[in-house]
Amino acid sequence: MRYYDIEVAGTKRALKLCPINQDLCIAAFLILGDTELTVNCAAALLERAPKYDFLLTAEAKSIPLVQEMARQNGDAHYIVARKGRKLYMDNPICVGVKSSITTEKDQKLYVDKEEMDQMRGKRILIVDDVISTGRSLQALEEIAAAAGADVVGKMAVLAEGDAASRTDISYLEKLPLFNAKGEPLPFD
Repeated sequence: MRYYDIEVAGTKRALKLCPINQDLCIAAFLILGDTELTVNCAAALLERAPKYDFLLTAEAKSIPLVQEMARQNGDAHYIVARKGRKLYMDNPICVGVKSSITTEKDQKLYVDKEEMDQMRGKRILIVDDVISTGRSLQALEEIAAAAGADVVGKMAVLAEGDAASRTDISYLEKLPLFNAKGEPLPFD
């Protein structure tokens, strides 16, 4: 088993390397279930966050992060784009997400009309655990635009691979991609 050591928000973790194909591996960043990492990353992101009215994220791994950011900031509500339509949703908007580096097939994200109405004219901060291809981020931007909201920032704990060179996102640390031998690939 191969691992990549990282320190983010003052917290050290060993990330398991997982093959994506015969030539490429990623380091699995699992914030879900890691209370210390979640609390520390939430605080570090809030230090850099612009003023916002609502946090917006996609289901599922970044939910605890956004929950903790909301708790630390005193926010009464945050919005989660769900991966499936739920019975309680009235007239939800649905946005497609092309497959990403960690997801083999296309997905859909749903937000209830009531939450879309809450976002209208508001400042939205989009948050994710890792930004790699940016496809989830793009879908969340489409949701905010459909709601008539203003995206004031896009943040993540880690920017993976080429995402580290993006100027439209804020992140805590870079995360390389790895070759089949587990060696980090250079950032562009």
